[in-house]
Parts: sequence; structure tokens; C-alpha cells
Amino acid sequence: MSVPIERVDEYRWRIPPTAKPGMRVPAIIFADEKLMEQIRNDLSLEQAANSAMLPGIVKAAYAMPDIHQGYGLPIGAVVATEPETGVVTPGGVGYDINCGVRLLRTELTKTEALPRLKEVVNGLFAAVPSGVGSQGKVRLTRENAREPLERGAAWAVEEGLGEPEDLVTAEASGCIQGADPDAVSPKANERGRSQLGTLGSGNHFLEVQIVEKIYDEPAANVLGLFPGQVTVMIHSGSRGFGHQVCTDYLATMERAMRKYGIELPDRQLACTPLRSEEARAYLGAMRAAANYAWANRQCLTHWAREVFHKVFR
Repeated sequence: MSVPIERVDEYRWRIPPTAKPGMRVPAIIFADEKLMEQIRNDLSLEQAANSAMLPGIVKAAYAMPDIHQGYGLPIGAVVATEPETGVVTPGGVGYDINCGVRLLRTELTKTEALPRLKEVVNGLFAAVPSGVGSQGKVRLTRENAREPLERGAAWAVEEGLGEPEDLVTAEASGCIQGADPDAVSPKANERGRSQLGTLGSGNHFLEVQIVEKIYDEPAANVLGLFPGQVTVMIHSGSRGFGHQVCTDYLATMERAMRKYGIELPDRQLACTPLRSEEARAYLGAMRAAANYAWANRQCLTHWAREVFHKVFR
């Protein structure tokens, strides 16, 4: 099913609130003509219109230029809801909670690194567990499993997996407050216990990269970046732990929607009011998964760093 869409200007498109029954606000998509051609090939626009039906939504449902079909909300969507009348939907946050990247700089140049690149890559493969169902070198027990969920990257640093300075340059210092490990299911805990310190599969990666061009000189100077510099980028998230948290609470909220009189065209948008018991529990579990992801990236950072120390002395 296609939804009517209007062009606002060169980089903005608008799905009017009259496009589908139940829309409370318009959906605004940021894209040029070429991107819009690709966006029309999946259900992204349909999902954007559906997300504009969420109770308490503020102003508009927004979709960034990287929009593509997701679970309930399109990936690349941004939605805000009112504290009093709004909702939270696990599908909107996604399965890989706090999936993110970390960029590590080195003082090496491309010329210095290339002769030993194979050695570096082999070292990284050996040091960083990756792939579906991979198990990490970190072994959480029932006794210490709460620590990374509550403290995020700081826990990893205190375990010797990194430097205190790492926390200064991590977003939110690598920890979000308000995590509630008690809101996490036994199954999520079980899945997460063996996967901390793993890269995962799909679009996750650990890449040795080269800075090709500087677009913002003052910002690059602050970050210590220069052309020809070797960097490492790590892209990973909360692994099976975050996936299970999302799975658990989608089912919980789908069952609870009738209780709150919420009707939506897509069960993937299952949600409950922000002030509901279900939402409070989900947000506590979601924050625990976010901290798990920060702890995970901190472990990967440490092992990548060790490989470079070993290869380049």
C-alpha cells in the first residue's frame, strides 16, 4: 500500500495527517530525490505514517535520510511523545538496544601500518570473538552479572579492560542512570552472560580505517585527527541480551494495550503509556541493555588496543 506524499522543498517530504485514518500528526521525511527513489522500495513510508498514530506524539513523526524498513517504526525514525499522554514502544527503540560505534585513533600513518596490516587483522580476528552466537572471553556469573548492567563501561574499566580516560570520551560516560536489572528476564540474562565482549554478526564490524579527508579542521584538531592517520572503528551493541529485552517487552505491551484502550494498525508498534507499570519496567530493562552495550564496546576497545600494542610495540 502506498501513502500520499507531498514535496516540501529540496530535502523534505511530508505525509499529511489525512493520508491514513488515525494519524495524529504529519510524517516528515528528510531526503533528496535520489534517496526518495530508494525509500519508496520498501514499507518505510507506510511505517512512518503508522508511527504518526502513536498516542501523545509531538509535532510530527520524523524520518532521517537513512530511513529503511524496520520493526514497527522505520529505522532512522525519530518520534517524541508527551510525558503525560505519550507512550513508549520497544519496537521504536529496536532489538539491538544502544547499537553504536566507537572510533579509536592511533598515531600511526597509512605508510607505517600497511606493511604489518595482515598481522594486525589476524591479531584482531584472534582477539575479538565475532559471528552468530559467538561467546566472549568475559564470563559473567550470577553473582557479578548485575555490575555491567548498572555501571556500563565503568565496570569494564575497573575489571582492567581499558583506561579511566576512556569514560571521558564515551557518550554519557558509558553509562545511563536508572537501569533496573530486576526488570530483565532470566532468559535475557542467560543470553547475555556468555556474549559480553563479542562483536556479533550482521552489520556489526571492527575495521581498521584511514582518514582520507578533513572536512572540519578545528574539530579534527580537537579530536587529534589528521589525513593519512590509521583509526579503528567498532560497531556493536547489546547482542542477544538487548534482543531478548525487546522481545520480552513487545509481548508484554501487546497484551497490555487493550487495558489502556490503545489501538494501532501494526502490532509491531505495541506500546503502553509512559507512566504505566509496563513502561517503567521496560525503561529499566532497556537502560540495563544500553549499559551492557557500553560495557561490550569497552571490552572490544581494550582487546583491539592490545593487538596494536603487540604488533607495533
